[in-house]
Formats: sequence, C-alpha cells, structure tokens
Amino acid sequence: MVTKERRPTKTATLQFRVNPGIRDEAERVFADCGLTMSEAFHAFLKQSINVGGLPFLLVSDAKAILKRQAEERLFSALEVGEASARRDGWVSSDDMEREFGVAP
Repeated sequence: MVTKERRPTKTATLQFRVNPGIRDEAERVFADCGLTMSEAFHAFLKQSINVGGLPFLLVSDAKAILKRQAEERLFSALEVGEASARRDGWVSSDDMEREFGVAP
C-alpha cells in the first residue's frame, strides 16, 4: 500500500483571551516596531524555540541580570578586539578616518 505524504499546513489559528487594555497597548508597541500582533506573536514563538524556553526573564531582578549579561558580552567583545590589535597591530585614528572617508 502506498501512503500519501502529509504536508504541514501553512498556518494554524490560535485563540486566547487577553485583557483588551493589554491587547491595545501591545498592539501599539508592536506597531511602533512595524509588526502586527500576529507577526509579533510568531516572533515570540520562534524565539522561544531558539532559546528553549521563554525569551525573557521572569524574576524580580531581571534588570540586574540583563545588565550583567550585557556587560559580560561587552567585555568579551573588547577582549577579542584588544587581542586582535595586539596580534595585528593597532590602527591609528588618522588611519581610520582615511579608511572610512571621515574628515576630522
């Protein structure tokens, strides 16, 4: 017997209840980002899959945690840049201005 391969549907409909005030405020935030509610929710779902959980912290000290993580990424990037400069040589501001066509 030959079985026909099933293709996934292109979209699925989700329904959920939400406070109208929260919905309206969220729609304004998403519109400011150039997104519809549907597009924003799709992005939320994809990011949840990417990170294997919620794409944000649900803790009282989330701001401090996010600040620490950002600082760690910044210092890591700075260390990579410094190592590159030590290995390949430093670039002067004059050279940078010439390379990017920026006049002092």
